[in-house]
Amino acid sequence: MVHGTLLRISLLVAALLVGGCNVLSPKPIPTEKQYLPAALVDDKSSPIEVGRPIKWLDTIGWVIGIPSKILLWDRRMDNHKITEPTLDATAIYLEANELPHVKVRMNQYAPLQDLKRLRKNNTVGWPYRYTIGLLSVGGEAIFAGRVFGGDHFNPFTQTVHLYSDSPAIAYHELGHAKDFSRRKWQGTYAILYGFVPSYHEVIASRDALDYVYDRHDRDGIIEANRLLYPAMGTYGGNALGYLSPANAVALYYGTVVAGHINGRMLSRNIDQHLAQYDAMFKSKQR
Repeated sequence: MVHGTLLRISLLVAALLVGGCNVLSPKPIPTEKQYLPAALVDDKSSPIEVGRPIKWLDTIGWVIGIPSKILLWDRRMDNHKITEPTLDATAIYLEANELPHVKVRMNQYAPLQDLKRLRKNNTVGWPYRYTIGLLSVGGEAIFAGRVFGGDHFNPFTQTVHLYSDSPAIAYHELGHAKDFSRRKWQGTYAILYGFVPSYHEVIASRDALDYVYDRHDRDGIIEANRLLYPAMGTYGGNALGYLSPANAVALYYGTVVAGHINGRMLSRNIDQHLAQYDAMFKSKQR
């Protein structure tokens, strides 16, 4: 019975991901009500900081990041070299979405500065900050993203860490920051991520897609489809793997491949999807 149910779920997930199905349909994260830490809003330092290039260290990081490059089939993943297009896209997103409290570290290692941000982030209760928050900063210090990569948003420090040179990945991680900014109980919401990450990931990806659709950014849409769908497949594969540990590896890579196929199929019909998006947007404005 269990195996039969798992098979049906797996087939359903595969069908959704390979059928050109817009399962990550564009949907913006509302920002009418935000809970922002005043001390971080008032921070006068640059919202985006780029780490100093260290060729030998970044080369090690590039090599360690080979699995992520293969998984998402993009050499820019964890390449530890952020170019101007990604930097500019990040700056524009921050301003357009009113995130004055967010720090973006691009291939930068700064745990001591993040500790200061942890202390100032009063949108997360102190019991969370000085337990799990400290552990998160400590983990970033020991397993330095400057070496090990891993684009992510840390809600305890309100910091986005980027090591991949992709606007779509930047939009996704910034989407997490935007999502957290509207949550009153941000520490609890961060804990929930550990149990149901797919929920948070879908919200961030749909916002990223809405952002590029709203701007009619054809190249951005193609990139987002190509990267965010297989990335979403990793979370679906992990969830299915918990149900059937014996088939975890096959389920994981199967959903990733399905995500790749679906993302590319969606990109073939950009004009149709843009027309549908515009029609939906205009209907909401009436």
